[in-house]
Amino acid sequence: MSDYTVSHVEFHVGDARQAAYYYRTAFGFETLAEGGPETGLADRRSLLLGQGDIRLLLTSDLTSDGPVARYVARHGDGVANVALRTGDAEGVFRRAVACGAEVVAEPAEVEYEDGSVAVSAAVRAFGDTVHTFVQYEDAERQLPHPRLRWTDADGGAGAQSAGDAPRLHSLDHFAVCLPAGELARTVAFYEKGLGFDEAFEEFIEVGDQAMESKVVRSPSGAVTFTFLEPDVRRKPGQIDAFLDAHGGAGVQHLAFGTSDIAAAVPHIASQGVEFLHTPATYYDAVEDRVGSLGGDLEVLRDLCVLADRDDWGLLYQIFTRSPHARGTFFLELIERRGAQTFGSGNIKGLYEAVERAQALTGAP
Repeated sequence: MSDYTVSHVEFHVGDARQAAYYYRTAFGFETLAEGGPETGLADRRSLLLGQGDIRLLLTSDLTSDGPVARYVARHGDGVANVALRTGDAEGVFRRAVACGAEVVAEPAEVEYEDGSVAVSAAVRAFGDTVHTFVQYEDAERQLPHPRLRWTDADGGAGAQSAGDAPRLHSLDHFAVCLPAGELARTVAFYEKGLGFDEAFEEFIEVGDQAMESKVVRSPSGAVTFTFLEPDVRRKPGQIDAFLDAHGGAGVQHLAFGTSDIAAAVPHIASQGVEFLHTPATYYDAVEDRVGSLGGDLEVLRDLCVLADRDDWGLLYQIFTRSPHARGTFFLELIERRGAQTFGSGNIKGLYEAVERAQALTGAP
């Protein structure tokens, strides 16, 4: 069975250079490569950012009628492509299509200027988000597109975070909002079509609202998706609000793994990023739920960081406020201290935090 790692995450954005400035300044990413008309990338601008094992490809159209511009008009800035690296791109593609996936791009070889060859194919994943399956000869030095050009001398190997920003090392998981009725079908496709395993499920109630969630993982555990679906028997809530503002299914948030969340949060906040607030009462009861946090409790309280636990250990996490006008996509920081999955309070903690944020702003 094929396994996967995340090759890169492509955002379609209104202005790639402006978006890159945000991720560099606030989160410590570096620009590894860039492409545009001057490199043969017609009518587009793309910048590849890196930090640790994370690769973000930011793409914008240079005209108002291209496919990226149309995506942004419908959804706002957001994740359009989660590219999965595999040892058999064509085989994975054929299996996905046999299980009902919509074809976006047939398998094809892509030749780079240095003579290396990659195999690429793509299917629709959910909403307007696609999975590109990529098979590289040299994964460490291969660019997502042959029309990109490295911006540094070492070809982007071993990218470090810029300046004194705390290091973010990995893409921990993707959280995806789905319209009601699509959760079971989507999870079944990831299991049968892509070979993922269902790792966790939870029914979450917050006041008059409720939702279903299921977590799927690639065989090695390197790629994780959390799928969220509103319960239509309850009052419409934040999942419904995302689906309305985004124009359908999409990635609600991306979680960056860090080894020191207590250092990362104040640094990133000092760059203007807003984090969701957690009331003091949460910390009065958190140790009853997850066990002793020792000296970390007051640090977490000061920073509004959430804590959770599974059978293997603790995890700490915090969510940013969406920087986008539609209030859709946002980011998460997560530090795992032994935890391999999610504790029972993980998704509910996010749900409640977003509800508080919406209440403060008057958002529907």
